[in-house]
Formats: sequence, structure tokens, C-alpha cells
Amino acid sequence: MANLERCEDWLNEIRNHLKNELLPFWLDHGVDREYGGFLTSLDRNGKPSGETMKTLVCQTRMIYTYASLHRAGYGDGLFLALAQEGVEFLLRHFWDETHGGWRWICERDGRPKDESKLTYGHSFALYALSEYAMASGEPQGLEWAAKTYETLQNLVADNCFGGYYEFLERDWAKKPPGVYGGDRKSFDVHMHLMEAFTNLFEASGARIHRERTEEMITLICRRVLHPEFRTGVAQFSLEWEPLRAILFKNVWGADRDVEEDEGRPLNNTSFGHNVEFGWLLTHALVMTGNDIEPYKETLRKLYDHCYAYGIDWERGGVYCEGPHDGPARERNKEFWQQAETLIAMLDAYLTLGDEKYLDAYGNVHRFVMDHVINHEVGEWYPLLDEHNNVMWDYMGTAWKINYHTVRSMVQSERRLSRILAEAKGV
Repeated sequence: MANLERCEDWLNEIRNHLKNELLPFWLDHGVDREYGGFLTSLDRNGKPSGETMKTLVCQTRMIYTYASLHRAGYGDGLFLALAQEGVEFLLRHFWDETHGGWRWICERDGRPKDESKLTYGHSFALYALSEYAMASGEPQGLEWAAKTYETLQNLVADNCFGGYYEFLERDWAKKPPGVYGGDRKSFDVHMHLMEAFTNLFEASGARIHRERTEEMITLICRRVLHPEFRTGVAQFSLEWEPLRAILFKNVWGADRDVEEDEGRPLNNTSFGHNVEFGWLLTHALVMTGNDIEPYKETLRKLYDHCYAYGIDWERGGVYCEGPHDGPARERNKEFWQQAETLIAMLDAYLTLGDEKYLDAYGNVHRFVMDHVINHEVGEWYPLLDEHNNVMWDYMGTAWKINYHTVRSMVQSERRLSRILAEAKGV
């Protein structure tokens, strides 16, 4: 049985951080009052840094976050109003009326800057619009979510080898190979498509959306996870042959230089993506009414790999990456990996019943509260080194906003409340 006192302490800390730090920060920061949408480049004090470009990923992730906060009962309508403002800007400026689909980057005033079509961005458009549909009850959200889904099926799906192409030009031609990504598929993109299809099914209840979610679950478990260790392989050829993972020119993580021509070692995996997939998989199975039992061994291996190799049991927190079968190789600690591990370790305890996962949660919880959160401002630092020194201190960029941090706190609060209720027999 869970230690109730420590669970109550964790829950109180999360609620305090949400109520008094994180949510006030995102009510006061980031909204572009002049042009609409969101300004996402914020310095260590939460002030605009001067960078004004608007990426599809950040605009849609912020719509999702505000809509999800309204659904979770926060804000008395304030967060829903922010989500609606974001949707209006998205529909006005990001949709390509000529070729269909969503533009990758716009200027602050909405003028197109990069009209590439990236599946990663489309997955978050789908995720955000379906969440907005459930939060608002307005048909517009579900209509545009369905339109995004149809675009993916008609123009992006690989009907030969399965899954979806990821890097496309404005007219849907595949981009060049290598750092432009035209010859690659990834764990990351297909995980987020599963996440988005799950949300779309929750919003629509349509059989085809449930089937597409189930199809993505099967594809990832059969093609993307390591056959022995069940951890995620980062990148593949279009035919699903594993490849050394490289950094791409115009996608998430673009605040890091593309400097490794050969890429990361083939024996390499992300602790954060693995456990994030774990809890998203459980959610997808529950939402689609599938039995979780056949997936428990995969879930156990995903969580135990992070428990054994990813968590810094001395200084706290989760490392970035390492081999499928050994200790971490990249030992910096990114904010989003901490956020996803918090949710995942609580989910692991609820699904598998082993209290060691609560120990892992406690480790990361303490690290986040003591080292990652900029308590004076309210948001999280993006990156720390293995000795817990802050390496980057901004609060937001074109690639980092409130999606991981707010979701982590809301989802962790929900799971801790469930753990306490079950332990008390409520």
C-alpha cells in the first residue's frame, strides 16, 4: 500500500505550485494582445525576449494546455477564453488554403515564414483542436480536428510500409533526405500521432478514430520498440529499418545545432520518450476499451529501464538518453523528461502495483521542486547538467512552453488523488 503521508505531501506541493506559481504565470505571460495567438520566447523572468516567430507546435500546444485546464476545472472560463483566442489565430493564419494542411512557422502578425508541412505539427493541431472541442462544446473545434485527420490520411499516410511520412514541402512532396528528414520516420512523431488519435476518438466517439488509434498502438509496439528491451528506437528508414538518430534542420529541438553527421549511436534511447509512451499507451488502451493485460510486460520494461538507468538516485532527476541495456550516456536533465517521468511513475504504480515506482516518483518530484522550478517566476528551467546546475534559464522559446509542465502537474495531481482515494477506500 502506498505511504499516504508522503503522497499527501506531494499532492499539496503540486497544488501549491499549480495554484500559486504555474497557472498565474501562464495567465499573465505569452498572450499576444496586439496580433493574437501566443508569444512563446520568454526570458528567465518571463518577459518577451524579442523573438516573435510563432511555430505551429507552440501555438497548438498552448491551445491544448489552456483547453485542458478548463476541462480540469481551472480558471473559471479564463483559460477557455485564451484557448479560443489561440484557435482564432491558428485558423486565420496557419491553414494553407491552396494546398491544405498547417504551415510550420508564421511571423508574429501571421504572415507565413516557413510553409513546410510537418507531421509533428499536424499531430499537435489534431491534439489541440480535439481538446478544444471537448472544452468548449463548439462544433468548430471538432470540424477542424476532423479536417486535420483527413489531411493526414489522404496526404501523409504511407500505404506501402505503414505509418506516416514526416517531413514534407508545402505541396506535400517529401523533403530531401538526411537533415531535412524526407527519408525518415520516428518514434516521437508516431507516439504523438497515437496521442492525438486517442484524443480525437474521445472527442468524436467515431469508430474510425478508435480503429486508427488501435492501429497506431500496434504499429509502435511491433515496429518501433526494441524487440528485446521494449524501449523506443528513435529513428527509422521509410521501410522501418532502424537508423542512427540525427538532428533535423527545422523541427523541435532546433535550438540545438545540427552538428553530428553520423548521428547518435544506434544503441540509444530516450528515457523521457519511453515513459511518456508508457502512460500515453495506457491511456489509449483505456479510452479505446482494450485490455491492458497483454501490454503489461512492455510497460514494465519501459518503466524499469528508466528506473534502473535513467534516474539519478544520488542527485535526483532523470537523465536524457542512454543505451537500451545500460547506464545513461547523455546525463543532462531536460525539463520535459522530468515532467513526463512524474506522470509515468505514478501511472506505473497504479498499473503494476509496485511501490518502487513511487520511490522513483518521489526522487523526480523532489528534484523538480528543488532545482527545476524557477519559483520566483513560476515556470521551469529548460535544462540542467548532471550536477543540477542550470544550463539554460529561459522560461519559453519557440520550442518550450507550458505543454509538458502544466500537463505534468495536472496529470500528477489526478493520479495522486486517485492513489489516496483508493488507499482510503473512498
